[in-house]
Amino acid sequence: MEKVKQMGGDNLKFIYLNCKLRKVADTEYRIIAELIHSLGGKVPATGLPTDAVYAKFIDMIDDKKQIIVLVLDEIDQAVKKISDNFIYTLTRMNSELKNAQISLIGISNSLTFMDNLDPRVKSSLGEEEMVFPPYNALQLQDILKERAEKAFKKDILEDGVIAKCAAFAAREHGDARRALDLLRVAGELAEREGSKKIGLKHIDEANEKIERDKMLDIIESEPKQFQLVLQSIVRLDGDKNYGSIFTGDVYNTYQEHCEKTKNELLTQRRVSDILGEFDMLGIINARVISKGRQGRTREIKLMLSSGIKEKARGILRESLGV
Repeated sequence: MEKVKQMGGDNLKFIYLNCKLRKVADTEYRIIAELIHSLGGKVPATGLPTDAVYAKFIDMIDDKKQIIVLVLDEIDQAVKKISDNFIYTLTRMNSELKNAQISLIGISNSLTFMDNLDPRVKSSLGEEEMVFPPYNALQLQDILKERAEKAFKKDILEDGVIAKCAAFAAREHGDARRALDLLRVAGELAEREGSKKIGLKHIDEANEKIERDKMLDIIESEPKQFQLVLQSIVRLDGDKNYGSIFTGDVYNTYQEHCEKTKNELLTQRRVSDILGEFDMLGIINARVISKGRQGRTREIKLMLSSGIKEKARGILRESLGV
């Protein structure tokens, strides 16, 4: 997929930007630079003040009466990398425009994304929120059948393959991309072993491979602070002197890593939030237990398999320099 897509008539332009792509939405500067490039303009990759880049964008779109609809896919990823300030700036541009108007569409898989925005940002958006329900298994089967007819020769798929793909994906919150990835990877595995058909066993193998690759991709792409917290858990997990790992242990080790790597130290509450996200992703299992008068804490268990764990250590060492 292209970084930016532009479509529409002379007076209506839709500009699509995928905020998850690297080196596209990791700074305000690069976001606006990509929007300028989509309109045929040019700015250097770095070097100009951010205000100057915004000014150039305004000049480019305000030369005639038009409506610019900015579609920011995976908008939560951009907020995670930088802040929600760029959203506020985009919404306030209309007060500076004489001819053009900007509308903003943000797409996110996170249902709680809006809850975490600064109140000023939410107020400036004047948002209308639309929630699209996940696909169910039958809908996913329809999608897979249509794609399979184009991707594979007739009678390549054994009975039950599409149904199993759909069932796996429906279990994973109805993600169509997940279902399509399963079918594609299953086809690749069958081809490598010289099989003339894609069978149910190939779906199982594909599911295992995708799970493994997904975990490593998450670990590699997470921000530095997330990696520092995970590195702390990995280190404690490999320390034979530790039995159970608790939230306090993770935070103490995290402090050591921050000092060594000269990174900003987050509060214990923020680290606790990060642990909650790891739990949601399936990287750890965090079980709340009572310690009597000492209150409650979470017992942390690393859920990575031995093979993934070793690769994760390498990724974290290289990224953090520890």
